[in-house]
Amino acid sequence: MAKLKMMAPVIRTMDTRTVKVAPKTAEPFYLSPEWRKLMAEIIAERGRRCEDPQCDGNTHRPGMRVFGDHVIELRDGGAPLDKRNIMLRCGASHTKKTLAERAKRMAARP
Repeated sequence: MAKLKMMAPVIRTMDTRTVKVAPKTAEPFYLSPEWRKLMAEIIAERGRRCEDPQCDGNTHRPGMRVFGDHVIELRDGGAPLDKRNIMLRCGASHTKKTLAERAKRMAARP
């Protein structure tokens, strides 16, 4: 009887488990003493609460972390240290707004 020999696979697969994603790092501006001082002033004046009118409040807890979010983003010409250009957002609202802005930019690319 003849023996059958197996052929080696022709198509190789890529092991995606080894793909490393770089850790997210804050822009240096958001680590500056000026930004930190401004955030402390805004939180003292407005309280530690989400100001996003579309926020449902499901993620809110006493003493929660809030993010100072530029209403007009810096890359779009927003004033970096103008209190009127800063809205306090909870993590969920900040993520939603950031992703929406990113999607708009991606759609606008040629």
